[in-house]
Amino acid sequence: MNRHDSRVAAIQGLYSWDMSEDKEAADVTSFNWIENKKDGDDLAFARLMLSGALENLEQIDSEIKKRLSPSWEFSRLNKVTLAILRASAYSLIYQKDLESAIIINEAVEIAKSFGIDDQAAFINGMLDRIAKELRQ
Repeated sequence: MNRHDSRVAAIQGLYSWDMSEDKEAADVTSFNWIENKKDGDDLAFARLMLSGALENLEQIDSEIKKRLSPSWEFSRLNKVTLAILRASAYSLIYQKDLESAIIINEAVEIAKSFGIDDQAAFINGMLDRIAKELRQ
């Protein structure tokens, strides 16, 4: 596992949590869907991103909502797109030691790898606005 894989795991965890009917019981930080996972720095990074995003979900969602077009409803966001935005916004807001460009580029590449190429530009724009407004 590397940092890229850690980000993917955190995004998958957020998606799984969001799709869970019982969000309180959802054990997404176990990463039980990852084959050959090894405890280490990268898995710890994935856990940090996932648990941090869940713990700060209200603020993260608020930051995303602020940057949506007035004609766009938050509830209309594609669930994969939302998971990518949440994980990446967490990194932009709380992981100040990571470069904005790397966080945004990773998010766009992950969106493309998940087959949502049409959302890549949207994700890029949303995260760029968050970075510019919160990391000045």
